[in-house]
Amino acid sequence: MTSHLTIEAEKQIMRDKARAARQVISVIERVAAGNKVAAAGLGFLGIEPGVVAAYYPVRSEFDCLPLLQRLASLGWRLGLPIIRGAAPLEFHEWTFGAPLRTGPFGIPAPVDAPQLSPAIVLVPLLAFDARCYRLGYGGGHYDRTLAALRTRGGVTAIGLAFASQEVPEVPVCPYDERLDWILTPSGPIGPIVL
Repeated sequence: MTSHLTIEAEKQIMRDKARAARQVISVIERVAAGNKVAAAGLGFLGIEPGVVAAYYPVRSEFDCLPLLQRLASLGWRLGLPIIRGAAPLEFHEWTFGAPLRTGPFGIPAPVDAPQLSPAIVLVPLLAFDARCYRLGYGGGHYDRTLAALRTRGGVTAIGLAFASQEVPEVPVCPYDERLDWILTPSGPIGPIVL
Protein backbone atom coordinates (compact mmCIF):
# COMPACT_ATOMS: atom_id res chain seq x y z
CA MET A 1 0.00 0.00 0.00
CA THR A 2 1.39 3.37 -1.02
CA SER A 3 1.56 5.90 1.80
CA HIS A 4 -0.08 9.30 1.69
CA LEU A 5 3.36 10.97 1.86
CA THR A 6 4.63 8.92 -1.10
CA ILE A 7 1.57 9.87 -3.17
CA GLU A 8 2.01 13.55 -2.29
CA ALA A 9 5.69 13.36 -3.33
CA GLU A 10 4.64 11.79 -6.67
CA LYS A 11 2.08 14.55 -7.14
CA GLN A 12 4.66 17.27 -6.53
CA ILE A 13 7.02 15.82 -9.14
CA MET A 14 4.10 15.61 -11.59
CA ARG A 15 3.05 19.19 -10.75
CA ASP A 16 6.48 20.53 -11.61
CA LYS A 17 6.52 18.71 -14.96
CA ALA A 18 2.92 19.63 -15.79
CA ARG A 19 3.42 23.30 -14.93
CA ALA A 20 6.51 23.46 -17.16
CA ALA A 21 4.68 21.70 -20.03
CA ARG A 22 1.68 24.04 -19.76
CA GLN A 23 3.88 27.14 -19.79
CA VAL A 24 5.36 26.32 -23.22
CA ILE A 25 1.97 26.29 -24.97
CA SER A 26 2.08 29.23 -27.39
CA VAL A 27 -0.20 32.26 -27.17
CA ILE A 28 -1.70 31.34 -30.55
CA GLU A 29 -2.54 27.83 -29.30
CA ARG A 30 -4.02 29.26 -26.08
CA VAL A 31 -6.29 31.70 -27.90
CA ALA A 32 -7.41 29.05 -30.39
CA ALA A 33 -8.11 26.55 -27.59
CA GLY A 34 -10.17 29.04 -25.57
CA ASN A 35 -12.20 30.02 -28.63
CA LYS A 36 -12.80 26.40 -29.65
CA VAL A 37 -14.10 25.45 -26.20
CA ALA A 38 -16.29 28.58 -26.17
CA ALA A 39 -17.75 27.69 -29.58
CA ALA A 40 -18.60 24.17 -28.36
CA GLY A 41 -19.98 25.42 -25.03
CA LEU A 42 -21.69 23.18 -22.50
CA GLY A 43 -24.42 21.88 -24.81
CA PHE A 44 -23.13 18.32 -24.29
CA LEU A 45 -24.66 18.47 -20.78
CA GLY A 46 -28.17 18.94 -22.18
CA ILE A 47 -29.29 21.29 -19.40
CA GLU A 48 -30.89 24.73 -19.24
CA PRO A 49 -28.80 27.76 -18.20
CA GLY A 50 -28.32 28.15 -14.47
CA VAL A 51 -25.38 29.10 -12.27
CA VAL A 52 -21.88 28.24 -13.41
CA ALA A 53 -18.89 28.87 -11.16
CA ALA A 54 -15.51 29.24 -12.81
CA TYR A 55 -12.09 30.70 -12.18
CA TYR A 56 -10.40 33.81 -13.48
CA PRO A 57 -7.38 32.46 -15.39
CA VAL A 58 -3.95 33.39 -14.07
CA ARG A 59 -0.47 32.48 -15.21
CA SER A 60 -0.70 29.66 -17.77
CA GLU A 61 -4.18 28.36 -16.89
CA PHE A 62 -6.62 27.45 -19.64
CA ASP A 63 -8.44 30.66 -20.58
CA CYS A 64 -12.09 30.11 -19.71
CA LEU A 65 -13.13 33.74 -20.33
CA PRO A 66 -14.34 33.17 -23.93
CA LEU A 67 -16.50 30.28 -22.66
CA LEU A 68 -17.84 32.43 -19.82
CA GLN A 69 -18.74 35.21 -22.28
CA ARG A 70 -20.69 32.72 -24.38
CA LEU A 71 -22.44 31.23 -21.35
CA ALA A 72 -23.40 34.70 -20.10
CA SER A 73 -24.89 35.49 -23.52
CA LEU A 74 -27.00 32.32 -23.21
CA GLY A 75 -28.40 33.38 -19.82
CA TRP A 76 -26.03 31.65 -17.40
CA ARG A 77 -25.20 33.47 -14.15
CA LEU A 78 -21.45 33.48 -13.49
CA GLY A 79 -19.60 33.05 -10.23
CA LEU A 80 -15.94 33.33 -9.29
CA PRO A 81 -14.28 31.91 -6.18
CA ILE A 82 -13.30 33.67 -3.02
CA ILE A 83 -10.68 31.85 -0.94
CA ARG A 84 -11.10 31.96 2.83
CA GLY A 85 -8.24 29.93 4.28
CA ALA A 86 -8.78 26.17 4.29
CA ALA A 87 -12.59 26.45 4.07
CA PRO A 88 -14.37 25.36 0.89
CA LEU A 89 -14.37 28.05 -1.79
CA GLU A 90 -17.24 30.50 -1.86
CA PHE A 91 -18.54 31.46 -5.29
CA HIS A 92 -19.77 35.02 -5.70
CA GLU A 93 -21.61 36.50 -8.65
CA TRP A 94 -19.54 38.19 -11.33
CA THR A 95 -20.33 39.82 -14.66
CA PHE A 96 -17.92 41.03 -17.30
CA GLY A 97 -16.79 44.53 -16.42
CA ALA A 98 -17.58 44.14 -12.71
CA PRO A 99 -14.68 45.03 -10.38
CA LEU A 100 -12.28 42.38 -9.15
CA ARG A 101 -9.75 42.51 -6.33
CA THR A 102 -6.61 40.45 -5.99
CA GLY A 103 -7.14 37.67 -3.48
CA PRO A 104 -4.85 34.97 -2.07
CA PHE A 105 -2.37 33.47 -4.56
CA GLY A 106 -2.92 36.49 -6.84
CA ILE A 107 -6.35 35.20 -7.89
CA PRO A 108 -8.89 37.86 -8.94
CA ALA A 109 -12.07 37.74 -6.84
CA PRO A 110 -15.44 39.55 -7.03
CA VAL A 111 -16.02 42.64 -4.90
CA ASP A 112 -19.18 42.96 -2.77
CA ALA A 113 -21.17 40.45 -4.80
CA PRO A 114 -23.80 37.96 -3.61
CA GLN A 115 -22.82 34.36 -2.96
CA LEU A 116 -24.12 31.78 -5.45
CA SER A 117 -24.72 28.04 -5.30
CA PRO A 118 -23.49 26.63 -8.62
CA ALA A 119 -24.92 23.74 -10.61
CA ILE A 120 -21.71 23.61 -12.68
CA VAL A 121 -18.14 24.23 -11.49
CA LEU A 122 -15.41 24.82 -14.07
CA VAL A 123 -12.14 23.74 -12.50
CA PRO A 124 -8.53 24.66 -13.38
CA LEU A 125 -5.91 21.92 -13.39
CA LEU A 126 -2.32 21.03 -14.14
CA ALA A 127 -2.97 17.51 -15.48
CA PHE A 128 -5.78 14.98 -15.85
CA ASP A 129 -6.24 11.32 -16.66
CA ALA A 130 -8.87 9.24 -18.47
CA ARG A 131 -10.64 8.55 -15.16
CA CYS A 132 -11.27 12.33 -14.83
CA TYR A 133 -8.98 12.74 -11.86
CA ARG A 134 -7.20 16.06 -11.86
CA LEU A 135 -3.86 17.18 -10.58
CA GLY A 136 -4.36 20.52 -8.89
CA TYR A 137 -1.98 22.91 -7.23
CA GLY A 138 -1.76 21.12 -3.88
CA GLY A 139 -3.92 23.35 -1.68
CA GLY A 140 -6.97 21.06 -1.75
CA HIS A 141 -9.38 23.98 -2.29
CA TYR A 142 -11.35 22.36 -5.11
CA ASP A 143 -11.39 18.93 -3.45
CA ARG A 144 -12.90 20.39 -0.28
CA THR A 145 -15.29 22.54 -2.28
CA LEU A 146 -16.56 19.72 -4.51
CA ALA A 147 -16.95 17.41 -1.50
CA ALA A 148 -19.03 20.07 0.29
CA LEU A 149 -21.16 20.85 -2.78
CA ARG A 150 -21.79 17.17 -3.45
CA THR A 151 -23.12 16.60 0.07
CA ARG A 152 -25.71 19.35 -0.56
CA GLY A 153 -26.96 17.99 -3.88
CA GLY A 154 -26.10 17.75 -7.52
CA VAL A 155 -23.17 19.65 -8.92
CA THR A 156 -21.28 18.88 -12.12
CA ALA A 157 -17.52 19.47 -12.02
CA ILE A 158 -15.78 20.08 -15.33
CA GLY A 159 -12.02 20.47 -15.68
CA LEU A 160 -10.85 22.79 -18.46
CA ALA A 161 -7.63 21.71 -20.11
CA PHE A 162 -5.46 21.54 -23.17
CA ALA A 163 -5.43 18.02 -24.62
CA SER A 164 -1.67 17.91 -23.99
CA GLN A 165 -2.33 18.02 -20.23
CA GLU A 166 -3.57 14.42 -20.22
CA VAL A 167 -1.30 11.97 -18.40
CA PRO A 168 -1.55 8.18 -18.10
CA GLU A 169 -2.53 8.32 -14.41
CA VAL A 170 -2.86 10.99 -11.76
CA PRO A 171 -1.79 9.77 -8.30
CA VAL A 172 -4.89 9.78 -6.09
CA CYS A 173 -5.45 10.13 -2.35
CA PRO A 174 -8.75 9.19 -0.66
CA TYR A 175 -9.81 12.85 -0.39
CA ASP A 176 -9.26 13.62 -4.10
CA GLU A 177 -12.57 14.38 -5.82
CA ARG A 178 -13.02 13.02 -9.31
CA LEU A 179 -14.38 15.41 -11.93
CA ASP A 180 -17.49 14.56 -13.92
CA TRP A 181 -15.99 15.76 -17.19
CA ILE A 182 -12.84 17.18 -18.73
CA LEU A 183 -13.43 19.69 -21.51
CA THR A 184 -10.62 20.19 -24.03
CA PRO A 185 -10.62 21.82 -27.47
CA SER A 186 -11.11 18.29 -28.86
CA GLY A 187 -14.38 17.96 -26.94
CA PRO A 188 -15.71 16.60 -23.64
CA ILE A 189 -14.18 13.56 -21.96
CA GLY A 190 -16.28 11.57 -19.51
CA PRO A 191 -14.73 9.35 -16.84
CA ILE A 192 -13.45 5.99 -17.99
CA VAL A 193 -13.44 3.33 -15.31
CA LEU A 194 -10.18 1.41 -15.62
